[in-house]
Amino acid sequence: MLWDDFLNSVHRDWRGDGTAKDRLDDEAWFREWIEYERLNPERLPNGKEMASLKKLRELLQRMAEAFAAGAPLSAADLDALNAAMAEGAVIRQVTSDGTSYKLTHVAVGRDWRGIEAIIAASFAETMAEGDPSRIRICDNPNCRWVYHDDTRNRSKRYCDDKLCGNLMKVRRFRARQKAEQDASRSGD
Repeated sequence: MLWDDFLNSVHRDWRGDGTAKDRLDDEAWFREWIEYERLNPERLPNGKEMASLKKLRELLQRMAEAFAAGAPLSAADLDALNAAMAEGAVIRQVTSDGTSYKLTHVAVGRDWRGIEAIIAASFAETMAEGDPSRIRICDNPNCRWVYHDDTRNRSKRYCDDKLCGNLMKVRRFRARQKAEQDASRSGD
């Protein structure tokens, strides 16, 4: 999904050193992302366009956090999402990988307002046609990765069970061990 890679362009060190890197400011990552998503802009965004992209990312983050918390979206956020989608005309196209079909949106122009409209529309499509209650935020407080919970029982807590899930399991284990040691010391 286009929107989740865009949203997760703020990369936090999931192990907990507190660092965060805005990948939208990393030209190599940004070029790779727009190529992977086939956005085909006429050029890289200027400062004003980059600020607008970051504002859209903040909006989508706020909306994802509301969905993850089971809270309703604010009317202002819905208005802002609709305004972003209205900024660019799109052409709908059906693509096939030989076994299934996918509906995609292609910007009529190659300007950044049109690309923002496509990003906003990809999020709106998940909201309207998918199940927005499956939008989650990793339970690792250092990670905060936004993902779509595709498990049958909606029980996924971490963006990656092998990385964040294992790290948090080890931290809980060590905290229990320390609590037990502290309790046995205070009982002596």
